[in-house]
Amino acid sequence: MEQMAKFESISLEELDSIKLMNRIDTKYITNESVLLEVLKDAAAAGYRALEVNDFRVSPYDSIYYDTDDLKMFQDHHNRRLIRQKVRTRSYESSGSTFLEIKRKNNKGRTKKKRTIIPSCDFSDFRQNSDAVDYLTRHSAFTVEQLSPVLETMFNRITLVNPAKTERLTIDVCIKFRNFKTKTDASLNNAVIIELKQDGRVPSQIKEILLKHRVKPSRISKYCIAITLTDPDARSNRFRPRIRNIEKIINQRLDTL
Repeated sequence: MEQMAKFESISLEELDSIKLMNRIDTKYITNESVLLEVLKDAAAAGYRALEVNDFRVSPYDSIYYDTDDLKMFQDHHNRRLIRQKVRTRSYESSGSTFLEIKRKNNKGRTKKKRTIIPSCDFSDFRQNSDAVDYLTRHSAFTVEQLSPVLETMFNRITLVNPAKTERLTIDVCIKFRNFKTKTDASLNNAVIIELKQDGRVPSQIKEILLKHRVKPSRISKYCIAITLTDPDARSNRFRPRIRNIEKIINQRLDTL
């Protein structure tokens, strides 16, 4: 992506040193043609791009775990305030693999805990005793309840503002694989953006997104993926979001 060459870089070590103590997350969805204009304006505004091993666009591979009846998916669908997601994630640019547990509290704040695991346990961490112990300490679910349900694959760009008070992740080339239904799907040229801010400080990227008519959107890659790939999952609440994505990218989303 040519636009990435216009950004000053930031290292992974410097990025990890930035602590957003009172973090607020906001998601957006757009398409690749609008993204190019957003990137142009962000570079001009002094945003820096994460660079890992000379790469500024990094592949991510994640496997989500759930119960046989998709309890985590259904908790989200049913608007349960306190909910969790459990996944393994491979950060291919850095070569690191983690077990990650995301927990949303009743105030709408998301906290993520993670522990590094061997890359050989990415596809299934359940035989790793240290990972199982970590799950037991940080999750409401037991390892016996969980199994791999869905894989997500995408490329990510990470930007940081000059004041280091916000971080922006931009996910493109988003694909899914459902292990239960043996069904694949893609979001085609859709782009999912997530803004992580330190409190409600002024945000230049919000102004840039507004300029290009990119509006906040409640979206979960896991929930959209299950909706697309599992016809038996109760997903009525997410279907309007599928139609919204189709409108933004001007394409119908189908399974592969």
